[in-house]
Amino acid sequence: MALKLEQKKAIVAEVAKVATTALSAVAVEYRGLTVVQMTRLRAMARGQDVYLRVVRNTLARRAVEGSSFECMKEVFTGPLVLAFSRSDPGAAARIMRDFSKDNELLVVKALSVSGQLLAANEIDKLANLPTRKEALAMLMNVMQAPVVKFVRTLAEPHAKLVRTFGAVRDQKQQQVN
Repeated sequence: MALKLEQKKAIVAEVAKVATTALSAVAVEYRGLTVVQMTRLRAMARGQDVYLRVVRNTLARRAVEGSSFECMKEVFTGPLVLAFSRSDPGAAARIMRDFSKDNELLVVKALSVSGQLLAANEIDKLANLPTRKEALAMLMNVMQAPVVKFVRTLAEPHAKLVRTFGAVRDQKQQQVN
């Protein structure tokens, strides 16, 4: 079914809006996937706040113009699904990597983060990025480490004194028995 000009403009506007706010993008070829498999992929994407859309390549090229994903324009050939991560840079890559393990027909074509085009074989680098919660936890651990070490250092002389008194008490009790 042919799309009318208004429908095409609406699709381009929708994808462009998502592309301007997205953190990363993944383009995958879906040739040969069944409807059930695509439905499962879409459900996984919704659960991870990933915008997933099958778009004509010409419309996709227009949609990413002016965004940080303009570097992907040359890759838009064949039947592609565009996945944009909205809250976590590695979410789309994780979904596509995990889904492609079970479905060999899903082929990663390109990745983009912060205006940088990555090769398809670098999906693990992007997928292994920590989530926001994990990154915050690592940051808090790094920030907390010096304070914890300082407190331990201050408490150690007192603890050593208590251990010494305990050893003397144990030694005296052994002498009495």
